Amino acid sequence: MRYNIEILRRQSPEAENYTENIIYDTDDVGETVANMLRTINSAEKILNNDGKVIEPISYEHSCMQKKCGACAMVINKRPMLACDAFLNNVQINGHIRLEPLKKFPVVRDLIVDRSIMMENLKAVRIWAKQENITLDEETVHISYEAATCLQCGCCLEVCPNFVSGDDFVGAAGFVPAGRLLTQMTVDDRQELADSYKKHVYKTCAKSLACNDICPAGIDIEHVLSASNAVAIWNRLRNR
Repeated sequence: MRYNIEILRRQSPEAENYTENIIYDTDDVGETVANMLRTINSAEKILNNDGKVIEPISYEHSCMQKKCGACAMVINKRPMLACDAFLNNVQINGHIRLEPLKKFPVVRDLIVDRSIMMENLKAVRIWAKQENITLDEETVHISYEAATCLQCGCCLEVCPNFVSGDDFVGAAGFVPAGRLLTQMTVDDRQELADSYKKHVYKTCAKSLACNDICPAGIDIEHVLSASNAVAIWNRLRNR
């Protein structure tokens, strides 16, 4: 199968943002975008469609098993993990467009600076001061589901409310918060609940675009509802 790979917003020291087109041939029907990029970069000479030798494509990857979230990018206008994006599933008439996540500063090519997500976790105060955090039958499923968040940033890419630097932290912030809120006692969770009100409850418009995009398959609406119940309405867990 022959694919035309279009890479938007490539960057180099010699030029501003530009688009690169590369022809890629493969017989592997189960190949992923991440493996394709690795194969392209392993060539002795990488040629674009004009026959010009080009620099390797910069992108992030680590586990290659949908566990770390490092390889998140926009593939044919949909944010997803490159290691979970199979060429035959994402291609449109043999065309695959790759671009970096738009909600974060571009470092180079498909690599973006996602450090704002860690800063947002600090802003919401995602940490426990007490050791008496336990799970019970009522909260274990919510906590387990929230713990599968990869911090990849795909949810923020589709969120109409999230803007880097604003108060709203997006699902990447409130899903981890929900994990702690549903485990804490009423007294222990007050500080986190106050921060949650500011950075989530008062600022989330609940478009829930994030719910259909999460690579980990988290039911974000369910986590948000449970977090609101605990932080705002003091329901679900009142021990």
